[in-house]
Amino acid sequence: MSFITDTLIALFTGYLALTNSLAGYVSTFLPGDTIPASEPAPQTGESGFSLLPSEIEPGTLTAILRGSAAYQRASVIESTRPPERPLLDPRHAVVNIACTFTTDEYIKSTTGTGFIVDRTGVILTNAHVAQYLLLSSTNALGDAECQVKTGEAGTPHYRAELLYLSPAWIESNAALITEDVPMGTGERDYALLHITSTLSKEPLPAAFPALSFDTTLLPQGTQGSDVTAIGFPAPTNVRPGSELFVTAATTTISELYTFGSNYADVISIRGSVVGAGGSSGGPVIDDAGNVIGMITTRGNDAIDGPGSLRAITVSHIHRTIEEETGFSLERNVRGDIALRADVFKTTVAPFLLSLLTNQLD
Repeated sequence: MSFITDTLIALFTGYLALTNSLAGYVSTFLPGDTIPASEPAPQTGESGFSLLPSEIEPGTLTAILRGSAAYQRASVIESTRPPERPLLDPRHAVVNIACTFTTDEYIKSTTGTGFIVDRTGVILTNAHVAQYLLLSSTNALGDAECQVKTGEAGTPHYRAELLYLSPAWIESNAALITEDVPMGTGERDYALLHITSTLSKEPLPAAFPALSFDTTLLPQGTQGSDVTAIGFPAPTNVRPGSELFVTAATTTISELYTFGSNYADVISIRGSVVGAGGSSGGPVIDDAGNVIGMITTRGNDAIDGPGSLRAITVSHIHRTIEEETGFSLERNVRGDIALRADVFKTTVAPFLLSLLTNQLD
């Protein structure tokens, strides 16, 4: 049993380092892994958007939440809201999510980006960033701990728990655990976290700085528009615990892609200083100050220049999370957050972990 567990740990942590051509970054006290770049899609769909392959469909696990009376009740938007907190700089709502996974033999660390989307402390990030929080909720394979770092230099401030991780993404990507170089497009690569406590034991703020998001469909005319990308880029071979800085860059949308939905599901943005490991989960913001995309994979540097990135659109997240849970993105980030997180932890999270372990059977 010990051999199987150790093998699973090695494969799973290696998988975290490579999944979906991550823009996230995993460092380790053992030799690190390289992360391949995404490839451009050559076809054009009927909508006029370039096609990316789509293989993810909501499976049986999503029915658990749709059929849970407690989860449905928890999604009712509360009438009492925290007070508004003026947000003058969007970087104030962007966080660094740093996780460590410890076994008897080694320690692995991962760093990614997220951004607060509700004043109660709900964070939107990538599924491949939030997977360590899935491990943290069980500690079945080792000890996992995640910290939420805020501020310009990413100072550790908070603990967070998993609120939602797309079961359809896990169901589709679990088989990649045994592949040497898993590739992907970022489809449904999203998760929600919620801040639960401070590391200093001080009380949580009455309200967190939060970014507004736009769930409307992006038209083809969005191509060529200027946007701001924000993240915590990590230099290659950064050591665990190294200081990372929140970085913002103005760049341009170069291409729009669809997963066959006939809507813009992915945007490519031209290279910038944000385009490095660690920026996964960072926001892409339009000139109106609304988040329209979330960084998921690296782009094609040969086409868009060094540091190019791809981001799934907020409209893609909104449409698919409503398909999976029965509620809009706005409803999923509000309501009784603690209850919804507990329902997810006790009903769905164990199945997600079992999907990964079953790959070794």
